[in-house]
Amino acid sequence: MDPVLTIVAGATVLTVIGILSGGTFLLRVATRGSAFSPLQKAFFRAGHAHAGVLVILCLLLLDAAAAAPALQWTAVGVLASALLIPGGFFLSVLGRDVQKPGRAIALLWAGAAVLVVALLAVGTVLIATGAGRL
Repeated sequence: MDPVLTIVAGATVLTVIGILSGGTFLLRVATRGSAFSPLQKAFFRAGHAHAGVLVILCLLLLDAAAAAPALQWTAVGVLASALLIPGGFFLSVLGRDVQKPGRAIALLWAGAAVLVVALLAVGTVLIATGAGRL
């Protein structure tokens, strides 16, 4: 694996600790009958579900395509979104009996914007890499 992707992969692996913590938390919420509002439960699930999948996919695709090292940094944007989106889901509903998301929901929208830009970049890099081999 290229050094750039190795660094991004290492950072991605470290985010799995957060994903694991979130899963453990969700398990406790589900089994103990929690005092969380329906909104909090939905946001906790969504935050957990959005963690990491696209990052791993982008790492695999960029490595498999053997994209130029300078272009492999586009995967960092996807990694950033994988931190921002779940962060927005989790942090926006902290508190007791929360009925609507708080200001931290801005992290979710920022993460969504970063994800769109990063996916456009990754997709373009993959197409350019493939076209360059024709």
